[in-house]
Amino acid sequence: VDIRFNRFDPQPVPNANAVMFCLMDVSGSMGEREKDLAKRFFVLLHLFLTRRYDRIEVVFIRHTHQAKEVDEQTFFYHTESGGTVVSTALEEMHRIIEERYPVAEWNIYAAQASDGDNFATDSERCIELLDRKLMRLCQYFAYVEIIDERESHIFGSTENGTSLWRAYNAVDGKWPNFQMRRIAAPADIYPVFRELFARQPALRKSA
Repeated sequence: VDIRFNRFDPQPVPNANAVMFCLMDVSGSMGEREKDLAKRFFVLLHLFLTRRYDRIEVVFIRHTHQAKEVDEQTFFYHTESGGTVVSTALEEMHRIIEERYPVAEWNIYAAQASDGDNFATDSERCIELLDRKLMRLCQYFAYVEIIDERESHIFGSTENGTSLWRAYNAVDGKWPNFQMRRIAAPADIYPVFRELFARQPALRKSA
C-alpha cells in the first residue's frame, strides 16, 4: 500500500515521538460491521505514522456513557451495553495527555470512530472540549462516521447528518488540523484516508 502523501506536513514537534489516540463508540448501535470498518481505518493510520516517527505509542479509549482506556483486544472485541456520551472519551483523552504525553515531547494524533449517535445535549460539550482543550494540543484529529450503505446517498451534503456530525462541522470550520469523513463500506476506507491526509493542516493554534 502506497501511503506517501507529499502535501501532508503537520509541522511536527522536533522529536521522533508520536502518540495515536484511538477513540471508539462501543454502545449497542455499533455492531461488528461498524467496528470492523473502524479497525481498518485505525490500522491504516497506525501504518502511516510508523513510517513518519521512530517511536509510536497507541492509546485505546472506548466508550458508551462512560469512557475507559483499554488494551487492544478489549477495544476491538469486547462487547458492552449502555447509552452514548461521546464527550467522556474526549475527557479521558485530555486526562491521559495531561498525565503522560506533554506536547513538548510528543506529537499527538487522534482518530475517532462513531456511528454518530450521542446523548441529545452532549454534542455541545464535545465542541467545547475540542475547541478549548484538545485541538490546540493535537497535530491532527480525524473523525470518521460509520454509516449504513443504504443511507450513504442521503448524506451527500457535509452539512446533513447526525447531531454529532453537525456539531463536529463547527469544529471542522475552525481548526485546519481537524478533518471528518463518512465511511459506508470497506472500499471507502483507503480513498477517505487519502482525502484526510492529502490535506495540509496548519500549525496548532497557540493558547
